Amino acid sequence: MPPKRDVPTYVMQQRSELMDFHIRDPRGRPAETAPHRHEYFQIQINLGGETVQHIGSVERPFARNTLAFILPHRVHVIPHPPDSDFVVINFSQTFLLPHLACDPMDLEEVSILQAPELSPFRFQEHLDFCLDDVEFGAIRGLLEQMRTLDANRRFGSREILKGLLLQLIGQVCGLYAEPLRELAESNAAQVSRRAALGRMSDYLRRHIDDPDLNLQKVAAATYLSPSYLTHWLRKEVGKSFSELVLERRMHAARNFLLNGSRPVGEVARLCGFADEAYFSRRFRQIHGVPPGQFRRQQRDPDAPQVAML
Repeated sequence: MPPKRDVPTYVMQQRSELMDFHIRDPRGRPAETAPHRHEYFQIQINLGGETVQHIGSVERPFARNTLAFILPHRVHVIPHPPDSDFVVINFSQTFLLPHLACDPMDLEEVSILQAPELSPFRFQEHLDFCLDDVEFGAIRGLLEQMRTLDANRRFGSREILKGLLLQLIGQVCGLYAEPLRELAESNAAQVSRRAALGRMSDYLRRHIDDPDLNLQKVAAATYLSPSYLTHWLRKEVGKSFSELVLERRMHAARNFLLNGSRPVGEVARLCGFADEAYFSRRFRQIHGVPPGQFRRQQRDPDAPQVAML
């Protein structure tokens, strides 16, 4: 999935009839054909047609009788061919997990012992939930019941819908119990997050000279939402995005100053500063001396220094 500059984020009211739960097929609303994310949970079920699914930076097959489980804020897209048949279920976190007081961006940290129904969502990047015809027949039955109930809501329908949804998730968890347990024990979700942060770090290194480098660009390039990336930088690195970029730019500036004879203006440009004076001011704030004096002091620490007023 190529990175996109503007990946839309949908809320329930944009893609669903109700705010808690909604089930639909292509006749109700066409599939989204470009990378996107949403603030709610989603399950896609392939009733017919061969395609693939892109989730984060991973591409996995999405054949007939396959289910895809998508966490909130996860960039994804499933390009459905014209003759495909599929069902989409959208539901809110409070619908599935009313007992879980958890930021949706922290869902990958929740133990499967505390919320086993999260298991297929957490490990979708590692598994293909493809069922045989008999197994999938049970899923079809649950889908038909959900469609009927959702189209004719009355008192008690919400609770029955939640029960049917939990049955669907439970069926898949039962069929894939062993690989899901192994992934949980190997902390695969954290590995995936670290990989995403690694992609971010690599992108920063290769584009540090871009004066227009911003959170949206980096998030799109690393298949994360800006809010998700901000959240995890604070949690994993302890810095904001702007703090991290400034730190990387100052590190690059020190390397250029100490390992070459480029003029300060060129160093500023190579580190993403369009204004040399601004670069020098920020460098002095952090290092206590301007760039030129820093270079002289580090190369010849015994030479007398001229105070810079």
